Amino acid sequence: MTFYAENETGMELPFDWKEVFSLVGEGVLEQENCPYETEISLLLTDEKTIREMNRETRGIDQVTDVLSFPNLFFDHPGDFSSVEDTQADCFHPDTGELRLGEMVICMEKLYEQAESYGHSVKREFAFLVAHSMLHLCGYDHMEAEEETVMNSRQEKVLNLLGITREQL
Repeated sequence: MTFYAENETGMELPFDWKEVFSLVGEGVLEQENCPYETEISLLLTDEKTIREMNRETRGIDQVTDVLSFPNLFFDHPGDFSSVEDTQADCFHPDTGELRLGEMVICMEKLYEQAESYGHSVKREFAFLVAHSMLHLCGYDHMEAEEETVMNSRQEKVLNLLGITREQL
């Protein structure tokens, strides 16, 4: 997995966030049996910027914790079988990597939610990355059944990686 990551906030995280991003991203791709080398972008931003992005892209004028911008469209979540046939333009012309998409995480919400849920900032960050990665793989949570599936897949990958809901 090739990833591009930027923290435009100046806020620090108390762990190697690029390492955790890579670990969780790879864990989700492995869980989803993605057969491709992938390219993913991550932006850590502030409330003002993510609110603007949420308003512009989703028509929702409020702060959110994470936004996901998938490059692929899936008939079935996590089914990469027809990607080459139907979405060949999603492969990087020079590297051949599948450009899976982009994710944006709000740093203030990250810290706020970690405190609210009573677990570490690292655990919350890993959760948001797993959540967004699953969106990039075609999962959603608009319906109760979809939400159950997505929650189960998020927890499974985080538990396999040993990133649990340890207390502060």
